[in-house]
This record gives sequence, C-alpha cells and structure tokens, in this order.
Amino acid sequence: MTRRFALIGTGSRAQMYLGALATTHADVGTLVAWADPNPGRLDWSAAQHPELGEPRRFDPADLADVVREEKIDSVIVTTPDFLHAEYVTAALEAGADAIVEKPLTTSEEGIRRIAEAAERTGRKVTITFNYRYSPRNAALKRVIASGEIGEVTSVHFEWVLDTAHGADYFRRWHREKQNSGGLLIHKSSHHFDLVNWWTQQVPSRVYASGGLRFYGAENAARRGLGERPERGSIDAAANDPFALDMRTDEKLRGLYLDQEKHDGYLRDKDVFDAGITIEDNLALIVDYASGATMTYSLNAHSPWEGYTVAVNGTKGRAELTVVERGVVTTDETGGTVVDPSARPDLVVADRARPESESLVVQTHFSPAREVPIPVAEGGHGGGDAMLLDDLLRGVGDDPLGYTADWTDGVRSVVVGVAGNASLASGQPVEISDLDLGPAARALGGER
Repeated sequence: MTRRFALIGTGSRAQMYLGALATTHADVGTLVAWADPNPGRLDWSAAQHPELGEPRRFDPADLADVVREEKIDSVIVTTPDFLHAEYVTAALEAGADAIVEKPLTTSEEGIRRIAEAAERTGRKVTITFNYRYSPRNAALKRVIASGEIGEVTSVHFEWVLDTAHGADYFRRWHREKQNSGGLLIHKSSHHFDLVNWWTQQVPSRVYASGGLRFYGAENAARRGLGERPERGSIDAAANDPFALDMRTDEKLRGLYLDQEKHDGYLRDKDVFDAGITIEDNLALIVDYASGATMTYSLNAHSPWEGYTVAVNGTKGRAELTVVERGVVTTDETGGTVVDPSARPDLVVADRARPESESLVVQTHFSPAREVPIPVAEGGHGGGDAMLLDDLLRGVGDDPLGYTADWTDGVRSVVVGVAGNASLASGQPVEISDLDLGPAARALGGER
C-alpha cells in the first residue's frame, strides 16, 4: 500500500523528493497534491518529473483542507525556514504527519507551535538531518557509542563553507535573518544536531560571537572592491568570480530566473550589496547538561570546504577530518569553477586539497589508529540517498538512531536561537530561559 503525500514548496531542495516519488520510490509513495506560491516553479517541476502525473495544485493557505479532502498521509515541507512552523502545524492539525527540511523552525514561537501541535495531535514530525546518514558521521557515532574514548568531556567543531557554497547564502532569501534565522539556525542546525546525536547530550547554555565581516556593502567598500552589480545573471561583469549567472544553469534558470515574472524573487543578488542581515563568521561556546563543552566556529568565505571535529573523552580522542571540496577557482573569463576536473584546460596549483575524509582514534598510552569509512556517493556525503529510504520506505532496525523527530529538531535549533540571542545581548544565554512551552521537555524540563 502506497502512502499519499502532499508537498509544499517546489524550489531546489524539493526536487530530491519529487525525483524519488517519480522514480525510485514510486512503488511506496504517490504525490497527490503540491503547492507553491509561484506557478512557474510548479510548471517547471511538472515538466522535469512527468512520471508524477498531474497532482492537485492548491494554494498554500488551503493545506489543511487538502490534507482532509485528499486523505494525505504525510506532508513534505520544503519552504523557506520561517514558514516551517505554519505548515507543519497545519498538516498535523488536519490529520497528517509532517516531513520537514532542517531547521525545524527559526524562533521560540515556532518551536512552541510545533511542540504544542505534535503533543495535541499525536502525529509524527520527521526532520531531515541527512548528515546523520553519511557513513563518515555514522562511523564517529559508533566510536563514541562503543565507549572507546570514554565519557565525552569536550568537542571542537570547525566548519568552513567555500566561496561557491558559502557565498550562495548571501544571494538568496537566506541573507535576511527574518527568513532563515541566519546561518546559526539554517546551516549550523545540521552541526548542532550531529553533536547532540554523536554524544547523546543536551545543550544547556550558549555564548556566541560573530558578525558580517566579508560579504555585504560595507565590507566591499572597506576593501575597495568598487561599484558592484545588483545581480549576477544580468548585471555582473564576465570576470566577477562572485557572480552567479543563472542563464548557464538549467535548474537555476528553470526554477528561478524564468519565474521572476510571477513573484519578482531574485535568486542572484550580489553578495556585496546592502540589506544582508546575517553573519558570515560565527563562534560559539556551548555547555551541555552533562558537563561537556563544545567550541564551534563557522566561516562562510573559505577557499576550501569541509569540517574538522575533535571529540575528547576520559579515555582518549577521536578526530574526523573531511574535505568536501578542495578548491574554488576561476576560468579564463573569471567565472567561478567549483569542480576543476570538469575543466581539463584549467591549471590548478599542485597543492590543491584533494577531497578526502579520515577518522583517527587514539586512546591514552596507545598509538593512533585510522577507522575505515565505507565509500558513499551522492549529496551530503552519501546521506541523501539513505535519508530518502528512511523517509519513504522506513529503515526497519535503527540501532544508531538515524531518524530524527521534532524533539531532535528542538535540541538542535535551540542552540541557534540561543546563539542569536547571545549575539544580540553580548551575554551567555541559558537555554532554560527560552520560552519553549512544552518543547522544554525535550531538554529535560518545562517552564
């Protein structure tokens, strides 16, 4: 028996779910209805996935009615982050489960709304933390769970986004904190969830520091970058490595550039213009209820992309190092090239970092050993394919606890919510002081 799905928000991330329901997972799920305020994105998505047939189109405001009328089992929410709470709550109240992209939501109010609806209805909320499923991250989980390094005392976590991926958050709707909650919520919720999942610990206090130090108009003027274009596809010079020309990318053109006539949304704003309200450099100290501490940093303008995690325990230390992309360079016209292998005529320095991943464990008074990591293919370190199987088919036995529910989403996003509050006040923030309503139980208490 196949499950009946509705999907709301047909942007870039939604295409993974649409492709799965159209092909590899069509035997277990049917897309019955879908919505997007931009009809052009629905048209383009329908053309890309003809196997879906003709799902019912509806106004997002009518989600609850559609759930009831079409007997929807699960609603997939792939909208901008600030809308997650609205649509997750509507789905639950109407009698469906919800699958929601991270982050769970962006605010204390959103957390309360989802927690209250989940507890009142008893419906299921699954949050898509795809990095849990990546074999390298699962390998670290197994090491910690085995007790080999003992009780976790501290974690150091550094994540760097390069000037292709990192810059993209400063072009699109994410650049406004009211939409995304900033990178501490939109991006770092992945990372905070990993630490919670790896260590099975609950965050209790956050102190944050950071700012907009590379992107934005003031930084461009300070570095003497000169006059900047409004957007990449139309206005930028050919030799601008920070320009995004959507005319050269079929997916970006189809989903965004060709659909501007419907809603005026510009996907390719200049990363050095005014109006950016999120940070590009962030550092946190996070205390956990168990007594452990994490030091965390995020940089969104690195020349390479990846992360380093060091977990210290009472018996030793585990170190996970990942290079997801070793170099971002430009071609002879100055356009950005993120995959030099696609340009054999392009000369890349001999010391460009190769894509790599390694997990090294060393216990006290013993030599280090490298832990084998299974080879994986696909997005998010191989996590996307496994995530889809879990969401649409079910994984059966789940000893590592891959599947994340709304309480996991709360434990992750509260670090970002508290971090934003700390950025505003300049002071540490006790998570117990946040107004979370029934969601506080996910953290060990309720106000």
